Amino acid sequence: MHPNRAFAWEDEAEARAFVATVAFAHLFAPTRAGPMVAHVPLLPAPDGGFHFHLARANRIFPHLVGAAVLASVGGPDAYVSPDWYARPTDQVPTWNYVAVEVEGVARRLPDERLIAHLKALAAAHEARLAPKRPWTFGKVAPERVRAMLDAIALFELTPTAFRGTRKLSQNKNEADRSGVAAALGETSPAMAALLRP
Repeated sequence: MHPNRAFAWEDEAEARAFVATVAFAHLFAPTRAGPMVAHVPLLPAPDGGFHFHLARANRIFPHLVGAAVLASVGGPDAYVSPDWYARPTDQVPTWNYVAVEVEGVARRLPDERLIAHLKALAAAHEARLAPKRPWTFGKVAPERVRAMLDAIALFELTPTAFRGTRKLSQNKNEADRSGVAAALGETSPAMAALLRP
């Protein structure tokens, strides 16, 4: 996370909503074999944590129970050229981005809860595809579902800290921000939209 306080995203409710919307994280854990990362979908849990699943064959799997982990959730990002500022000779390149880190502890959940988790995860994301008719597990042969369930495990990440960054050229003047937003309108519309008031 960028240390400049101008970029700090301190509203935990907003950070949680961002994590729920992006719903995908790089999950880091220190292990005796060195640092490891898994790429996992996240689903908000009723108790304020996040549920995730991953393949039992993933090399991080045996290291997760009780581990202190860090989930990094990224949003739009974009390179910023000095040429887009009002006075480019006074500037250097940088990067604008939105990201949230969720620090916490991973806990294994019972296998019996896997199917409910997967159904809730699919339902949440299928709803985003409307008006497409939602996919459901009823479309998959039961033996295929059982094989899939045997290959994955369910965990809960219980957060102990949220750290968010919204580095959106807040340290630049209005002319510079407008120049960056205009230029990114072509190459990174999502970032450009965040820069505009």
